[in-house]
Amino acid sequence: MRVLLIGANGYLGRFVADRLLADPAVQLTALGRGDDADVRFDLATGSPGALTRFLDAVHPGVVINCAGATRGGARELTRHNTVAVATVCEALRRSGCGARLVQIGCGSEYGPSQPGSSTAEDAVPRPGGPYGVSKLAATELVLGSGLDAVVLRVFSPVGPGTPAGSPLGRLAEAMRRAMQSGDGELKLGGLGVQRDFVDVRDVARAVHAASLSAAQGVINIGSGRAVRLRDAAALLARVAGYGGALNELDGLPHHGPVHATHTAHATHLRATVGHPRAETDHHPAATAAFPYPDGCGAWQQADVRTARDRLGWRPRINLEESLADIWMEAACRI
Repeated sequence: MRVLLIGANGYLGRFVADRLLADPAVQLTALGRGDDADVRFDLATGSPGALTRFLDAVHPGVVINCAGATRGGARELTRHNTVAVATVCEALRRSGCGARLVQIGCGSEYGPSQPGSSTAEDAVPRPGGPYGVSKLAATELVLGSGLDAVVLRVFSPVGPGTPAGSPLGRLAEAMRRAMQSGDGELKLGGLGVQRDFVDVRDVARAVHAASLSAAQGVINIGSGRAVRLRDAAALLARVAGYGGALNELDGLPHHGPVHATHTAHATHLRATVGHPRAETDHHPAATAAFPYPDGCGAWQQADVRTARDRLGWRPRINLEESLADIWMEAACRI
């Protein structure tokens, strides 16, 4: 099976590439902007015609799109997440290869949901920020393309390779610095949100399964369980062997093995898990409500029954193992 992987050097793409390379039945070609791609091509600026010519030459049976941007303004996000996907869809329509498209979407497309609920694929998407909007627009382009296509809505991926600027990456870095300096107290903000964390290697397994299946439409990929970020922080502290106190700037105190207390005023901020903030920003509202940067509010949990029924996929790697890998990389960072 010839597979064209777009975005092989990204966070998810690297693990998808590893998974596909381990399958002896797959002949993999990587397309991307980096020098180490088999073919250099920028989806955000390249023309559908140029991509069509490449598709006709390679003649893949499956195209997997892991490319995209998670940061930047609305214009940049639209260019990399929406216009790029429009280019892929148009090129596939023009090409004679007849390839199946596996598009990587995200849970941010749904936006905020009711606490305690599980979000199924038939939920009405109401993205809470430009990133979710740009990804939802891409999903709609894929679904309306007439192609043999499936969109995997990945919720909150974690594990090895987690970007240092992501919420859990920032948390691990703050903990590393506290341990390095012998600080017995770590003040954190934004721990009240609950997210559905799924290991990036399990995501790669889902992509592999989707490329081999006939499933179409949207399929959620998550753990099926929301975890409060403060509980993830306590678990990370246990994995790291950090014995200090985790003092929260918002939300209720955590009463687990790592003691946390509530700190009401933002002037004590050491690390905010959501959006980065300037050191001079001391207004209490800066740590308000939901600083987690995906626009999904206080709660998100995936209904993953469709992935089980249509892909034969279930998550295998638990959050503790994912966090242990995040910590291993953070601890080795100089």
